[in-house]
Amino acid sequence: MLSNLRICAVSHQTIPSVHINNICCYKVRASLKRLKPHVPLGRNYSSLPGLIGNDIKSLHSIINPPIAKIRNIGIMAHIDAGKTTTTERILYYSGYTRSLGDVDDGDTVTDFMAQERERGITIQSAAVTFDWKGYRVNLIDTPGHVDFTLEVERCLRVLDGAVAIFDASAGVEAQTLTVWRQADKHNIPRICFLNKMDKTGASFKYAVESIREKLKAKPLLLQLPIGEAKTFKGVVDVVTKEKLLWNSNSNDGKDFERKPLLEMSDPELLKETTEARNALIEQVADLDDEFADLVLEEFSENFDLLPAEKLQTAIHRVTLAQTAVPVLCGSALKNKGIQPLLDAVTVYLPSPVERNYEFLQWYKDDLCALAFKVLHDKQRGPLVFMRIYSGTIKPQLAIHNVNGNCTERISRLLLPFADQHVEIPSLTAGNIALTVGLKHTATGDTIVSSKSSALAAARRAEREGEKKHRQNNEAERVLLAGVEIPEPVFFCTIEPPSVSKQPDLEHALKCLQREDPSLKVRLDPDSGQTVLCGMGELHIEIIHDRIKREYGLETYLGPLQVAYRETILNSVRATDTLDRTLGDKRHLVTVEVEARPIETSSVTPVIEYAESISEGLLNVSQEAIESGIHSACLQGPLLGSPVQDVAITLHSLTIHPGTSTTMISACVSRCVQKALKKADKQVLEPLMNLEVTVARDYLSPVLADLAQRRGNIQEIQTRQDNKVVIGFVPLADIMGYSTVLRTLTSGSATFALELSTYQAMNSQDQNTLLNRRSGLT
Repeated sequence: MLSNLRICAVSHQTIPSVHINNICCYKVRASLKRLKPHVPLGRNYSSLPGLIGNDIKSLHSIINPPIAKIRNIGIMAHIDAGKTTTTERILYYSGYTRSLGDVDDGDTVTDFMAQERERGITIQSAAVTFDWKGYRVNLIDTPGHVDFTLEVERCLRVLDGAVAIFDASAGVEAQTLTVWRQADKHNIPRICFLNKMDKTGASFKYAVESIREKLKAKPLLLQLPIGEAKTFKGVVDVVTKEKLLWNSNSNDGKDFERKPLLEMSDPELLKETTEARNALIEQVADLDDEFADLVLEEFSENFDLLPAEKLQTAIHRVTLAQTAVPVLCGSALKNKGIQPLLDAVTVYLPSPVERNYEFLQWYKDDLCALAFKVLHDKQRGPLVFMRIYSGTIKPQLAIHNVNGNCTERISRLLLPFADQHVEIPSLTAGNIALTVGLKHTATGDTIVSSKSSALAAARRAEREGEKKHRQNNEAERVLLAGVEIPEPVFFCTIEPPSVSKQPDLEHALKCLQREDPSLKVRLDPDSGQTVLCGMGELHIEIIHDRIKREYGLETYLGPLQVAYRETILNSVRATDTLDRTLGDKRHLVTVEVEARPIETSSVTPVIEYAESISEGLLNVSQEAIESGIHSACLQGPLLGSPVQDVAITLHSLTIHPGTSTTMISACVSRCVQKALKKADKQVLEPLMNLEVTVARDYLSPVLADLAQRRGNIQEIQTRQDNKVVIGFVPLADIMGYSTVLRTLTSGSATFALELSTYQAMNSQDQNTLLNRRSGLT
């Protein structure tokens, strides 16, 4: 019985509910774990001193490889497509771990947080460094859950290439689209890996077609599968016309043989591969002029004579130009297809030299790096992940933080290997480093060798006319693009166990905010309570759990609430006068403002000034005016939620000599609030993109339930034997949906949510919400 259960768990057949919102799926994994032989959580990594055996490589072997031999890549995909399992296999085959870890056993290298091991999901991105056939690969395993989309964003910002992983039975899923768009935004070349080719329902053709249709990408088929689902046993290399078969008796997938396809032994497979190779050559020739000329001149009569190296070089150029994406396939769980994937990473994805970073010309050989992630370590303090773009980093080096305008000293330098690290003496451009000792550096900060170096780079940038805004100060010109932090959609109050623990809670939240910029903490001005704002239910649950485990605080969370917004529907004017005497000074301000709605979506108010406002007055008080307007729009008149999509025009401003800027700001703020209260007001609620994958038998109850939740169904697609319901639903009506969906579908459905936009509530729903908030219902 137990062995049967294990087989079912591994073959993905009986637990599709693992996809369902990962908030509640960890119980399934926990029960599975009890059925498996116990595997100790401690893993032997190459970085642990004294544990380096003959079969385990040491990262000390090459500290600074040639920059052309470096690959900075990320693994990105939808939830449960197999990112962490693929990373685990990569580390094993490259010789950096002694045993194959398993997500269900909770002993993988990159999922090292207790919460990740319990839930079987990736929460934090984890970096690992390893070598493969003379190449140094810095790999980052990113989360697939939408609540942790910032983790993907900040990692893609510093990577040169990415591997997009797909479940071969599902093709392109909801979160796949999100991470693909993020990669497009940062112009990241990528290759596709169709994972789970051994899974029931796996279809190579369907997955490739979904990449073509949904991602609007041109797939280059570099491999064909030999068999699908239960019959999957290997792949065909289309470029070299060889078949790769894995030894069925090998438990770890290290043993596989590469054989050329022959007419005698594989006539059908050879014919199919030849057709695929000819189609690939034609595809690449259409996209690359240099390759097209080569083919027309020398190999137009017979494509078989075209050397594999020439084709690989052309595919590399096409991948860099992002006009097409190479597609490979395999099964990470069954240890098939990972070694060719690693070869493809080194052959087709770019080195740091091949990425065009304009700002490098301003720095010459000076240090320029971007801090993209901060972790807190109990022994070492804050650990800052950095991508080095130029120059060299060494321990005891003093660096200048351009964003914070401060100088700090790096005490130690480490190569990342998940939660284990290797201390090193220096690291050069193109690498990803882990630094110890930086107390003020945060996510998105630009790091240079000195303030004078930053100013020199700014002057070079100005001379070359690279920046349009000449009025910016010199330091701003050399800031690297930071990370866009999404606005939170959920909030709840958090209370310490006692008043004496309040400072401890504030310290914990400060550390967690520095690690995770998408977590916002604010103080409720009415109740004085601490409010936690996050990206979703799972996000806030994880933060609560981390405060308990890592900081030893039993905190209490209030009920989860939706982050509404407010706006106005008509144009209004208001005037206000502030007249105070403090000591022997009189502070007198008179303000007239106009608030009006705007059609373009803007989270912050658009500030305008009437022609009657003199430039001299603005020069003195503009900062105070704008500060007052922004603070007034933070709390709307209906719910106290932020006000958006408004323009504030300052029509008149009279200031008595000697009036402080604080008083100007306070008067402007009060006047704007008065105008907002006079206007017709509207509550905006977050609208979510929803994608539910459900078996045909359960489609009707799912649609009926969504109709009760004010869901707006856009389309129903067919994916293999399942139906995919795509639509919009208000966030307030989808809270706790995972439990309901599991009950309706006997645990067989999955769903994915993503914030779409903010929409106006109808008057009935708005009145109900306002009455509930005021305690009338």
